[in-house]
Amino acid sequence: MIQVGYCIMFSFCHVVPRISNLCASCDRQYSTTAAKSSTPSFNYVIVGAGSAGCVLANRLTEDPQESVLLLEAGPKDRTLGNVRLSWKIHMPAALTYNLCDDKVNWFYHTLPQEHVNNRVMYWPRGRVWGGSSSLNAMVYIRGHGEDYNRWQREGAEGWDYDHCLPYFRKAQCHELGGDRYRGGSGPLHVTRGKTNHPLHRAFIEAGQQAGYPFTNDMNGFQQEGLGWMDMTIYEGKRWSTASAYLRPVLTRANLRTEVQCLTTRILFDGRRAVGVEYTQNGEKKQVFAEKEVILSGGAINSPQLLMLSGVGNADDLKQLDIPVVQHLPGVGSNLQDHLELYVQQQCSQPITLYKAQKPFHMVKIGLEWLLQYTGYGATAHLESGGFIRSRGGVAHPDIQFHFLPSQVIDHGRVASKIEAYQVHVGPMRSTSIGWLKLKSASPLDHPIIQPNYLSTDTDVWEFRECVKLSREIFAQKAFDPFRGPEVQPGPECQSDAEIDAFVRDKADSAYHPSCTCKMGSPSDPMAVVDPETRVLGLEGLRVVDASIMPSVVSGNLNAPTIMIAEKAADIIRGRPALGDPGVPVYQPGSLETQR
Repeated sequence: MIQVGYCIMFSFCHVVPRISNLCASCDRQYSTTAAKSSTPSFNYVIVGAGSAGCVLANRLTEDPQESVLLLEAGPKDRTLGNVRLSWKIHMPAALTYNLCDDKVNWFYHTLPQEHVNNRVMYWPRGRVWGGSSSLNAMVYIRGHGEDYNRWQREGAEGWDYDHCLPYFRKAQCHELGGDRYRGGSGPLHVTRGKTNHPLHRAFIEAGQQAGYPFTNDMNGFQQEGLGWMDMTIYEGKRWSTASAYLRPVLTRANLRTEVQCLTTRILFDGRRAVGVEYTQNGEKKQVFAEKEVILSGGAINSPQLLMLSGVGNADDLKQLDIPVVQHLPGVGSNLQDHLELYVQQQCSQPITLYKAQKPFHMVKIGLEWLLQYTGYGATAHLESGGFIRSRGGVAHPDIQFHFLPSQVIDHGRVASKIEAYQVHVGPMRSTSIGWLKLKSASPLDHPIIQPNYLSTDTDVWEFRECVKLSREIFAQKAFDPFRGPEVQPGPECQSDAEIDAFVRDKADSAYHPSCTCKMGSPSDPMAVVDPETRVLGLEGLRVVDASIMPSVVSGNLNAPTIMIAEKAADIIRGRPALGDPGVPVYQPGSLETQR
């Protein structure tokens, strides 16, 4: 997600059949007597009601013969069932409240990062129905088709673009209608920005003046270029996966949901996952899965739960006295994220969102949204952006822009100080790879997160280019009527060394952690799940979320995560995979030049 730095205002339960007495790789006993008690059982237990879990709950319960329990550590996304009472989530412009609210946010932090001045990075992640789709900036970006072809080359057989695009379409209901690239009838509503702000128009025009193409759909045939972005906003409200997938099916008799429950470990019978243990209201509970346990906690929670349950690097687990169920050194490894920074320019006209953040205007904007779901509260204001290549020879765009007609300070936790606009910019395919590990054997302790940001010379060079190319766009004629002094990095920052120092001081996470339970071939020593999303070496256990990406995609992660869940649902149900062979994808006229 890219944050906006401003703020405007039980059915199918039955007694479990026999569960054998011993977890084969540990001394924990599961008594037959307990198993024959009133302990509930479902066909599927899904851990995490986030961007993937809500999709799975919807699709798996389409079959009335399948029973599903969906567990969520956080609360529901509505108060007393009311959108207006939970306006911090549902008002698109109010998203910075979510980024700072520990009631719906895990509030993760990284280790001090050696190559960014030893700064500790803040990683908000959703802990609420909808997960991070209830916290993010609602930008709908799929990535480039070549990202998915690369996945297949990395061992994720059947996850090439021809076999992923149909699931993007299946999920989507685009306001412009369906075509070969867009879906027109799915549950996930996607819209284009409505403000038509002059600064957004200037940004797109300046990109063309700098030599980059205009793209009328960066999720379609041509990602490369600058244009109008898609957003998961519908009728003025955030359209999370809870809104799109979960809430419409809550009346299904074969779906049960539980909130405010922290899953603490997976229960195993030998090498088969048979259920989970969780705590709710201070009480320890167990639930069993007749068919499968599915982890959809995201790139931090899913590997953490695997490790807590004895699945991970055996040496690390033994150090914490966690009995080893399956040695999988890839669990928590291969951590990838997008780093970004803001290039900011003062605006010479009073047309930014600066005044909208004053108390009087915030009240007006908030009241309009509460009464009509319209106005400046009905958008996240990240309505234009784009993708370019950093240099000649790059096959597809590796730099992303999000333009905002406002100024962001400290994740939006500090109000903007001046009339200014900015571009969020960062490389898409970082070569810095990190990891996460357990801090302790306690599920209450956040894991140790080490992204290793800017640990390679390639990443340092790419960020330097991000600053230079952003400045070049802001210097174009289209911005002449609006351009004031540069705010950040500032006119004194010119040499490569000065730019590098600025990057180390200001670069921050774009909130796209991924790849910590890598999908790949069973012969890959770092793979955690196979292309069917099954955890290697075990039975009855899958992971379905952003953690199974073999490598991070070139763009925001919410849309790809939803696609992963849609495709995994068909795999789990034994349905034939959708495909669309030979989908055309734009190629630049020449790779020799950068634009």
